[in-house]
Amino acid sequence: MKRTRIYFLSAIVFLALACPVFASDAGPGISADQAIKKLADGNSRYASGSCLHSDISQARRAETAQKGQHPIATILSCSDSRVPPEYIFDQGIGDLFVIRVAGNVADTDEIGSAEYGVDHLGTPVLMVLGHSKCGAVTAVATGAEVHGSIPALVDNIKPAVDTAKRKNPSAQGDALVRDAITLNVWQSIEDMLKKSAIIRARAKAGEVKIVGALYDIETGKVTVLGPHPQEQQLLAAPAPAAGKH
Repeated sequence: MKRTRIYFLSAIVFLALACPVFASDAGPGISADQAIKKLADGNSRYASGSCLHSDISQARRAETAQKGQHPIATILSCSDSRVPPEYIFDQGIGDLFVIRVAGNVADTDEIGSAEYGVDHLGTPVLMVLGHSKCGAVTAVATGAEVHGSIPALVDNIKPAVDTAKRKNPSAQGDALVRDAITLNVWQSIEDMLKKSAIIRARAKAGEVKIVGALYDIETGKVTVLGPHPQEQQLLAAPAPAAGKH
């Protein structure tokens, strides 16, 4: 009896300590459309030079430290130094769950991170954000020589470039890169839907809205492309095995 009581008290202590870690499960409390509007409004402020920067204060830091994070969107974007999502959408601490990688590709680490944002944090939106003049896409589209671990990184982009060439065989240079950048956004969404049972389940249940978007590094404007053109077909395909990426 005494040992059982000790185990019981230990469990209570563990749960009490763990609660702040898991305090984000409820999500931000807004719909996907509301979240997208908030992102669009923030981007309009950013592009026009009228950012609010309202949520980067000491009080906000304290609030999110004590009450956990409740981001409105999970965003997979490029690592390009000209593409900082929090600035682009004029959001503050705890507002966005951001995954950044060259070429905004969706491989194992990125998909696992997106699953955390969508499933554990409950973000109503999952956005893949591509951008103009993307160096990673340009490298693949132009056949540039890359070294080290970069070839294994950018091989996720190759299907998008191949599709761009197939759809428009005469496209070259900037025109090919532009087409490939858009198709690479769709490719990353497709990779997530094909490889993540968790994201698929959330999407099929209407618990997350998955959208593509493009950022213009010159104007500062984001164009939301909407869901993947073949989203329904991708969701109707046989589900991937859980935990298999």
